[in-house]
Amino acid sequence: MLVIPSGACSWMVRLTIKGQRNAAGAPLRTDLGLGGTGYVGLQEAREIAMRYRGMARRGTNPRNSTPEAVPTFEQLARIVHSERLLTWRNAKHADQFINTLRDYAFPKIGARQVNEIGQPEILSCLTPIWTEKHETAKRIAQRLKIVLDVAKSKG
Repeated sequence: MLVIPSGACSWMVRLTIKGQRNAAGAPLRTDLGLGGTGYVGLQEAREIAMRYRGMARRGTNPRNSTPEAVPTFEQLARIVHSERLLTWRNAKHADQFINTLRDYAFPKIGARQVNEIGQPEILSCLTPIWTEKHETAKRIAQRLKIVLDVAKSKG
């Protein structure tokens, strides 16, 4: 337990990461906060600390390995659609945004995580319709860019 001068208390665990060295060449030691005592109980803090110790014994730094869920393109597109729903002038524009992505992008890249989408995946959506439905393809390209820009801004 760590008590700071103001009297606030929080749980901490000090780890030595197997096989990793700090800048001075000594074994890498790190302190990780487990949460304030008002929010995290003793038993929960012990369970988290045990999980972190296991990771440290395997040579994994828990500070760098917290998995962040990366959404699929379809999940993020639906989030973007719902967030921007009120910005469209009429319901038809809102419907067109999600319907064109549903028809042309989701079958090809909808299940892929947004961090895996690059130029080849974008082209796979646009190439089949670029000459036949040029205006639709341009709008889909704009919508793909909007979704991927949001993904980039969220990290």
